[in-house]
Amino acid sequence: MRMNENDMLEKEEIFSKVLRAGRRTYFFDVRSTKADDYYVTITESKKFTEEDGSFHFKKHKIYLYKEDFAAFRDILDEMTEFVLNQKGEEVISERHQKDFKKEYQNEGLTDEPRTNFTDIDFDDI
Repeated sequence: MRMNENDMLEKEEIFSKVLRAGRRTYFFDVRSTKADDYYVTITESKKFTEEDGSFHFKKHKIYLYKEDFAAFRDILDEMTEFVLNQKGEEVISERHQKDFKKEYQNEGLTDEPRTNFTDIDFDDI
C-alpha cells in the first residue's frame, strides 16, 4: 500500500502551536520519524520588508529529539532565569524600532556618531 502526499503530511505533523512575536513567528511542531517516534521542531520565521513594500521571510529551524529534552529544558530554564534575574521582565525594545536612530541620534542615545555635532576646541571657550 502506498501513502499519498496528504497522508504523509498528516502523519508528519502530529501537534502544532504558533507564537507570534512582532516580526517574528515561532512554530512548535511535533513530528513523526520514519520509525513512528516523535520529535519536536522549533522554527523561527522573521519577516523582512523591502523599501519597495515587498517582503520576504527568513527561517531557522531546530530539531529536538526526545533523548535531548531533559538537558535542553534544564539549560533553557537556566538561561531564562539568568536573564530575568539580571535584567527583570521589562522589555527594552526602543533599539529595535525602525526609527530609533533618527529619534535618538541627536540626544546621543545611540552608538552612531551624531551628524549635526559642532566641533569646539577648548581654545574657543
